[in-house]
Amino acid sequence: MRHALTIILTIIFLGTAASAQTVRIKDIATIDGVRANQLIGYGLVVGLEGTGDSQQTKFTTRTLANLLDSYGINVPADKLKVKNVAAVMVTASLPPFARPGTTIDVVVSSLGDARTLQGGTLLQTPLRAANGEVYAAAQGQVSIGGFSAGRGGSSVTKNHATAGRIPSGAFVEKETKTDLGQESISILLNSNDFTTASRAAKAINDKLDGQFCTATDANRVVVNVPRQYLGNTAGLIATIESAELITDTSAKLIVNERTGTIIIGGSARISPCVVSHGSLVVEITAQTDVSQPNPLSEGQTTTTQNTVVNVTEQTGHVMELSGGASIDELVQALNALQVTPRDLIAILQAIKEAGALQGQLEVI
Repeated sequence: MRHALTIILTIIFLGTAASAQTVRIKDIATIDGVRANQLIGYGLVVGLEGTGDSQQTKFTTRTLANLLDSYGINVPADKLKVKNVAAVMVTASLPPFARPGTTIDVVVSSLGDARTLQGGTLLQTPLRAANGEVYAAAQGQVSIGGFSAGRGGSSVTKNHATAGRIPSGAFVEKETKTDLGQESISILLNSNDFTTASRAAKAINDKLDGQFCTATDANRVVVNVPRQYLGNTAGLIATIESAELITDTSAKLIVNERTGTIIIGGSARISPCVVSHGSLVVEITAQTDVSQPNPLSEGQTTTTQNTVVNVTEQTGHVMELSGGASIDELVQALNALQVTPRDLIAILQAIKEAGALQGQLEVI
């Protein structure tokens, strides 16, 4: 039996130079006030093939009793013995500008101990927003995108059988109010950055051929509605969204120690430093020895384990990086050292601790 344990001591850095590319305002920002709203509701899925909630799920039988009572059928909840019903939570996202009569997709998730929602039908379920008002009503056949079957103690399941979707399963009953503003429109950047906000304002002004836009902070850009676009807000937003600019980001390095993933922004640089890469290899070998008794001694054959430890230290490599080294120079240096992702993480942390890394290091 043989085991090998390798201990690697490293200092390293990885990056890829990012070429400047133009992007549209539409791809990096949203319009203030134009957003979706989350909806939620509680309902029942019926028609299950004996895979619904058990009798221990009291809220399911109580809900079913209340439902039957609304139809004039009075049955005590403790007398209901059904296996084809499951209590579920229904969620949906109400898009902006949704009008009554339009349909949206809903997600149905089991709330009790049902084994599967396969073949079930969601009964009409009102969907409410955070303010408690009903904005949609859902109903329809639940699609779980898989199956669950079992008999005689054996079962097989494909995908998640206790949650599913109903495409176009809810009708919008009430629209949300979206105020785009009459005199000005606010553009919200997806990532906070003063440079990008300033460039976005300049790109919009160039597109509108005038000084109508100002960056108020690192996230918000305010556009005063030009006279020619009064009453044509949709046309103004379409023009703004088509404006192009070159975004800017801070030098940030993201390290995931669990997966060995490292992502480094192209603007990251390092101060003068020396990178050293060496290896200390510890090899542990287990050997089995057999001990035989003397003839006619009535002894027994026994085995013993002997452990041999060998330690070797490979020749280290030292490489000097000049001040303000770029990502390209750094990548070439590290490729020469033939380092692994695990080495990269240790080297990044060491360079940051030494104060030579000009950028933000985030370990996730």
